[in-house]
Amino acid sequence: MNKKRMLTVAGLGLAQLMIGQVANAQTPDSLQLKDVVISATKNDQKQSQTGKVVTIISREVLERSNGKSLPDLLNEQAGIIISGGNSNQGKDKSIFFRGSGSGYTLVLIDGIVQNDPASVSGTFDLRLFSIDQIDHIEILKGGQSTIYGSDAVAGVINIVTKKGGPKGNTIYGVASAGSYETYKGTIGLNGAVEGFTYNINYTHFKTDGISEAATPVGSAAMFDKDGFKTDGLNANFGIKLDKNFSVNPFLRYFYGNYKIDEDAFTDGLPTNNSILKQFSAGFNSEYKFNTGKITLNYSHESNSNDVSSSYAGFESKFLNFGKLNVVDLFYNQKLGNKLDLLVGIDNRKMKLVTDTKNPTTNIFAAYGSLFLHDLSVFNLEVGGRYNKHDQYGENYTYSVTPSINIIKEVKLFGTVSTAFKIPTLNMLFGQYGANLDLKPEKSQNYEAGVNFSFVDDQFSLRLAGFKRDLTDAIVYTTGYFNQASQKFKGFEVEPAAKFSVFNINGYYAYVEGNAGTSNYLIRRPKHTFGLNAGAQATKNLYVSANFRYFGNRYDTYFTTKSIDELLPSYKLLSAYAEYALAKRRVKLFFDAKNILNEKYSEIIGYNTPGFNFNTGVIFNIH
Repeated sequence: MNKKRMLTVAGLGLAQLMIGQVANAQTPDSLQLKDVVISATKNDQKQSQTGKVVTIISREVLERSNGKSLPDLLNEQAGIIISGGNSNQGKDKSIFFRGSGSGYTLVLIDGIVQNDPASVSGTFDLRLFSIDQIDHIEILKGGQSTIYGSDAVAGVINIVTKKGGPKGNTIYGVASAGSYETYKGTIGLNGAVEGFTYNINYTHFKTDGISEAATPVGSAAMFDKDGFKTDGLNANFGIKLDKNFSVNPFLRYFYGNYKIDEDAFTDGLPTNNSILKQFSAGFNSEYKFNTGKITLNYSHESNSNDVSSSYAGFESKFLNFGKLNVVDLFYNQKLGNKLDLLVGIDNRKMKLVTDTKNPTTNIFAAYGSLFLHDLSVFNLEVGGRYNKHDQYGENYTYSVTPSINIIKEVKLFGTVSTAFKIPTLNMLFGQYGANLDLKPEKSQNYEAGVNFSFVDDQFSLRLAGFKRDLTDAIVYTTGYFNQASQKFKGFEVEPAAKFSVFNINGYYAYVEGNAGTSNYLIRRPKHTFGLNAGAQATKNLYVSANFRYFGNRYDTYFTTKSIDELLPSYKLLSAYAEYALAKRRVKLFFDAKNILNEKYSEIIGYNTPGFNFNTGVIFNIH
């Protein structure tokens, strides 16, 4: 479908806004979330109380994103760029958060740290989780190492999974099909009986995809498609032992088989593939008493990536395998009505399995914070963390986060903090350029802004600026070593409004920085812009349109040039429609998007789809 037809689809959807408007219809919007408790802070803070910059992707937004992947959805947030997010769905994805490189954003699942010790950067693979298995997402911007330790340099993304259900048993699911022979199905069962809740769901996803590698300009070669198929199982249980004590076990398994190419402009053999496997199991337990609670989180995670490749013209095969064990014990205590105490300890043990050796590292930490809130117009959180790593030794972090509610509608906020990232096992012990003398990467972070909210939260505007100075950055040339410094700065503008049946929100984000010798950032544009408009057109029909702009950015030239190439800007337009049936227990949806120019794929050598769509049904049977 060409651009003109795509605009026609979006126009027809928006035309429905004029049909049967219901003045009292409620449209989900992030403006309604200011008093939602944010679990990722570990202090159970409301968004209105904290000076941290928090974005919540609600359950309603997720339910209206069934045609998207997790990278798609995160790529719509201010300050977040997902490298590879708009290319072949099976291509590996990297999170660039507020100008940071891959590996400086910490991903949590239900508040528990996720990490892949087998990967170079240690990051969680966003392809491992289906959007159908998520209840909501909490995004904390800025350095969060005082609470979460290593990797929380630019921010934290907490994925909160679906849990429990109404009394009795409920079957729910999603079945969809789309372009490039794409098929996806999720089936789930949840429910509750006395003292016990459960939620079990399974997702299968398959697509023929497109060729990941772009055909060189002037070539008539036909590259094969690089599709994939994945299977994911997620199970959560809740056991209430008495009115104060609960234990919540979980189990997750993921399998993905991805076809891959040889390099940017070279097709691979049909046997080229990457098989990803992840298994994790553990529990969250909580004991409550009158003025506090004790929480214990435990997780065991194993990750493997079995790669068969024809890279450099010969058959090669390698297996990356890693294990992670996380224990996090923390205690919350209310010291009166306006002061809360948090103290905790955590321990992470990481293991890398190779053909020749099986190195391990361990990092232990103790942390704490005091949260003074609702003191007239003032809130303040101060905290610190001590870390002990078995290779490099000790380091410390701190954070100070004040906020002032000048009037009910205006809040000033800011943060001064430090953060860090430990060297990964591949950097310390791997086959290529390992260096046991590496020090942790450290950052000094500054953040300030203002939040406006008017007419009972129907209109809001958040302005936030940040500056981050990274020292001892780990880089690779002929081996890994600590670089002197890297600097980043930028700001974000996020307006939102809701009126009658309409809701509109958008953002503009600016970031600049340097990575050593260059005064620009690879794959991270200085300017990004997004706008989303939705409406409850009738009682049963919801429609929305989304526009995003990604500015010029540099990337490595993958053919003969040794210098980085400035890539042109591009735009993305998408439309969504949802119609509810059978007392809203069944919903039909249609989701489509189109990249409005694709010239950049000819330079960097990776293909991007033009128009693609997904259509399907969502059901919930109690």
